[in-house]
Amino acid sequence: MKKLMLLVLAAVGLSTAVMAQTENQKPVKKIEVNGSAEMEITPDEIYVSITLREYKKKNGRKVTITTLEQQLQKAVNEAGIPKENFTIENVFGYNSDYWWRKKKDDEEFMARKQYRLKVGDLNKINAIMAKVDDDGIESVNVSSYTSSKMEEYRKEVKIKALQAAKAKAGYLLSGIGENLGGVIEVREVNTDNYSDVRPVAMYANTMARKAEAADVPDSDISFKTIKIRAEVYAVFGIK
Repeated sequence: MKKLMLLVLAAVGLSTAVMAQTENQKPVKKIEVNGSAEMEITPDEIYVSITLREYKKKNGRKVTITTLEQQLQKAVNEAGIPKENFTIENVFGYNSDYWWRKKKDDEEFMARKQYRLKVGDLNKINAIMAKVDDDGIESVNVSSYTSSKMEEYRKEVKIKALQAAKAKAGYLLSGIGENLGGVIEVREVNTDNYSDVRPVAMYANTMARKAEAADVPDSDISFKTIKIRAEVYAVFGIK
């Protein structure tokens, strides 16, 4: 019985001490804000999808996918693009007369081949494609694009977002005569990079390019930019 009473008294004493300590603590003065930052960068890794197709000339002679591929490969090499940046994505075909009927005659089967070309910019694409048989080009489009320094840019924009949050908290407090203290909490709210990565069509086989010269001049127009955005939630103390 005495042990039980001692335990109860000890518990009451501890509770009273905690309450006294809590009452003596002053409430933390703080300010909560959101900060955001954006950055636009020009991609330096652009992936272009090129589809070539076999076809027959008016005299009935078939232009093979091998011939077309050799033309494209040579144009890519002359443009100074590394070999590893030019790869095959897909191979498929169709029957030139009736696609649902199988024919043994190779002349009736028209092959298609899809390639993936990685470039630093699009200035060389027109010159490359001008060296390939026009009727053998089915389509050319930008499939995706990014930056080799994407992670570096993302870190930079996050830091700017946090700096924006601190600046906001500072001028809000200065308006009421208060001073900004140290940071209490930081939480990343959102990071949005690649605001638009939809494929970009460049031109198709139906477009007339017969008049284009093989030495098409480079364009001085920049490719569309990538928007990187970051937002943070931050809590700062008030002095």
